[in-house]
Amino acid sequence: MTHARPETGTGSAALRRLVVVGHGMVGHRLVEALDSRDADRQWQITVLAEEPRPAYDRVALSSCFDGADESALRLPEHDPGRVGLRLGDPACALDRAGRTVLTASGDRVPYDALVLATGSRPFVPPLPGATAPGCLVYRTLDDIAAIRAAADKSTTGRGVVVGGGLLGLEAANALRLLGLTTHVVEMAPHLMAVQLDEGGGALLGRMVGELGVTVHTGTGTQQVLTDPETGAASGVELTDGTFLETDLVVFAAGVRPRDELARDAGLEVGERGGVVVDETCRSVTDPRVWAVGEVACIEGRTLGLVAPGYAMAETVADRLLGGEAGFPGADTATQLKLLGVGVASFGDAHATTPGALEVVLNDPVAATYGKLVVSDDARTLLGGILVGDTSGYPLLRPLVGSALPADPATLLAPESAGGAGAGGGVAGLPDSAQICSCHAVTKGALTEAVTEQGCADVPALKSCTKAGTGCGSCVPALKHILEAAGVEQSKALCEHFDHSRAELFEIVAATGITTFSQLVAEHGRGRGCDVCKPAVAAILASRDSATHILDGERGSLQDTNDRHLANMQRNGTYSVVPRVPGGEITPARLIVLGEVARDFGLYTKITGGQRIDLLGARLEQLPAIWRRLTDAGFESGHAYGKAVRTVKSCVGSTWCRYGVQDSVGLAIELELRYRGLRAPHKLKAGVSGCARECAEARSKDFGIIATEQGWNLYVGGNGGFTPRHAELLACDLDHDTLVRTIDRFLMFYVRTADRLQRTAAWLEALEGGLDHLRAVVMDDSLGICAELDAAMERHVADYRDEWRGVLEDPAKLARFTSFVNAPDTPDPAISFAVEREQPVPVPGPVSLGMPQLPAADGAGAR
Repeated sequence: MTHARPETGTGSAALRRLVVVGHGMVGHRLVEALDSRDADRQWQITVLAEEPRPAYDRVALSSCFDGADESALRLPEHDPGRVGLRLGDPACALDRAGRTVLTASGDRVPYDALVLATGSRPFVPPLPGATAPGCLVYRTLDDIAAIRAAADKSTTGRGVVVGGGLLGLEAANALRLLGLTTHVVEMAPHLMAVQLDEGGGALLGRMVGELGVTVHTGTGTQQVLTDPETGAASGVELTDGTFLETDLVVFAAGVRPRDELARDAGLEVGERGGVVVDETCRSVTDPRVWAVGEVACIEGRTLGLVAPGYAMAETVADRLLGGEAGFPGADTATQLKLLGVGVASFGDAHATTPGALEVVLNDPVAATYGKLVVSDDARTLLGGILVGDTSGYPLLRPLVGSALPADPATLLAPESAGGAGAGGGVAGLPDSAQICSCHAVTKGALTEAVTEQGCADVPALKSCTKAGTGCGSCVPALKHILEAAGVEQSKALCEHFDHSRAELFEIVAATGITTFSQLVAEHGRGRGCDVCKPAVAAILASRDSATHILDGERGSLQDTNDRHLANMQRNGTYSVVPRVPGGEITPARLIVLGEVARDFGLYTKITGGQRIDLLGARLEQLPAIWRRLTDAGFESGHAYGKAVRTVKSCVGSTWCRYGVQDSVGLAIELELRYRGLRAPHKLKAGVSGCARECAEARSKDFGIIATEQGWNLYVGGNGGFTPRHAELLACDLDHDTLVRTIDRFLMFYVRTADRLQRTAAWLEALEGGLDHLRAVVMDDSLGICAELDAAMERHVADYRDEWRGVLEDPAKLARFTSFVNAPDTPDPAISFAVEREQPVPVPGPVSLGMPQLPAADGAGAR
């Protein structure tokens, strides 16, 4: 059923009023889509938000327990000149006759069109005790804060999650990260019964159990027992008679549409709730009212996934501007990580199509499960399930409804993942196949972006089409689309080498070449440039840390900062950052830093990496400053180098009442082990003594978080221009296994990453991603772990302090003069003012003319 477009004004100048009730992800997407397309400014938009904060990514809520804060989840802000966002002022009633919305503040907001985007609310089963203190839900940032507070006050140290679906497992992971012994209760025979079949659910349950979460399936919750004195939750009784002592119960047993406004206003709602809408997402009762997301009942059902909600938002935005869009149908495919376990489900995963056949590959040893559902003639893919290894999902999901390019069994084989198998990968997909479900981008649209709009790499495709900017699961497919379109990705480091940095590393390792001149003569051309020289210098340094980086030819290869073993600042002075392993420092050494800063007139600042930065040193002062510091036991902190910078720590179990391991001791050990390690880019690390994560380990290139059983290791984090949370590589490692795994991770990164590629970008681009990395460094899948171990042992044995190496060599000391003919004369162009009792640069000829170093070469958090 469709409706004629309502008359909302006369003349082209009439401004129409849109009110959007709700500012979740789908409501935000609607406003974003409408605003970006409304070039003629036809609509004035008002958004009524219940929460006191702007829209944020609810799908990523669990990242709050891995170190993310509200700002990391926040969605892009709307243009305040176009969108009136009223936070904390939700709609209370609709007056459809008068076309107004009554808000909680008592205001009446008129509308010409109204979109309900109120979402859903958690379902709390009507059990005895279910509303007692200690019984919570998992839905919003406020819920997250309440769960965290309850976990902090827990006396039982145990949490119970009611519900074993997607939200339930995310809630279980949250409790686990908060240090609670966690139980999950699920009425169905297996976990994630909506998405998975019995085989996939059984494997998921086994893997979740191995992570320390106790799973109770095939049983329900009878009641929540309460303390007779406080009335708070004290335990959960299950229908099979099991009793679980707990003072924290999280209900994650499903959701219900928030359709109260619609019901009270007389709009038709579905049998199981939700505003009944047609294929355009318009209410079948009132043509001026629309509904999107979880509150909409479309095609007889409500949909609890974000992708269909986005499709509804796009449909309504188009219709409001006079378009002819219709809801394309519900794509309920999902790919996610639950407690570190990959899970994917797409199409008719449960084989409900008459005559459907199932092809199953269940490998309990490798902990992988794959099922493809095909038509009765085995020619058409209908759906599938993947657990453990989901690398094939980006290519299998777009094939749903299409002719199979190969035997279904071969599509489940590991070698077919990523498009390399018999199935032909992306090349075999039709142009209509949807590659990115978050933004509904087809293979045809991506191919057109490559062939007609000149997109030559993944970032360009992301910018042009938005593919890969949602959940990111389609990024591997984007690479294959570029390859299928004939776009050759150059591996050349620069014009002087046709090889990539990783290939040059292998050449140096295989040939024993120790100089740039020999390498460029035998494997390149020309004299080199400011791209290849520092890159090769870092390769040579990582292969031979016993040779000082300023020795012989190597000194001429370095960039400005490495050449002077200090970071150049905007006024031509330098910063001196001594190493302070783990942030631990004695009072005597702290006094030395203060005295050096005072005697040389330096600006002092505590850095984000728990060190002390001494800024404003002139070039000729550096050796004298270093001598004072090295005599006191300090050494270079490598704040200037593409090297390991810091290993940040909290105070750990030594001082903190929540600490479960000695984070300071481990941080010092690791920083001293990896100091001076040259790499494609700078490396930062952190060690937290408990799940509260005070060292912010998950924003680091490698981060360690203590558990009761040992240490969890995270890799690939980044706090720079594009913040990225590190991913969990391994759980509950003992000390020796942890150190050995970090050794191999660092050396594999040094060996294979591109020039100036941080670990976050390297891991994202790594074929096979985290699973491949885990296989390499923990399972020795490439047979190179012995080489990686030996390389790290050489580095540890050969390490020498670079500052002391200069002080002991008169030839190197001669580099540190501003004027060759007057070595002790300060540069007259450098001057300072005083602010807050400290010297700061005065803009002058030097600072104004000084080229600004790119962020990659800057000091960062040091």
